[in-house]
Amino acid sequence: MTNFKTCPVCDATVKGRSDKKYCSKKCKSIDQYEQRQKTEGFYIKVDRQLKINRKVLKRFNKSGYTVIRKNELLNEGFNPKFFTHYWKNKKGEVYLFVYEFGFLSKMDKGKEKYILVIWQDYMA
Repeated sequence: MTNFKTCPVCDATVKGRSDKKYCSKKCKSIDQYEQRQKTEGFYIKVDRQLKINRKVLKRFNKSGYTVIRKNELLNEGFNPKFFTHYWKNKKGEVYLFVYEFGFLSKMDKGKEKYILVIWQDYMA
C-alpha cells in the first residue's frame, strides 16, 4: 500500500522522490512567494506604525521636553506598543523611544499623560 502525497499549492498528486513536496517548480515558486509575502507584510505593518509614532512624537515635542495627555497622541494614531528601544533613568523610570523621540507614561492628578523627550548623548 502506497500513500500518495498531494501538492500543498494545487492538490495534484506528487510523483517522484519520497521527500518531494511539490508537483512542479512552478508550485514550489508560488508557495515560496506566498510565504515571503506573509513575512514581509508583518514587517511593513511594523515599519508603518513606527513611522506614524515618530511623526506624532515629533509634532508634539518641538521643545525637547513636553507633557501631553495620552489621549491626544492616541487620537493621532500613536500606538505605544511600537517602539525601537528604551532608556532607564536613575529613578528607575523607563522611557520608550521611537528612534530619537521618547515618551514616558505618567499619572498626573488622575489623568494619564506622556512625558515626551528627545534622545540626549548622556542616555547612551
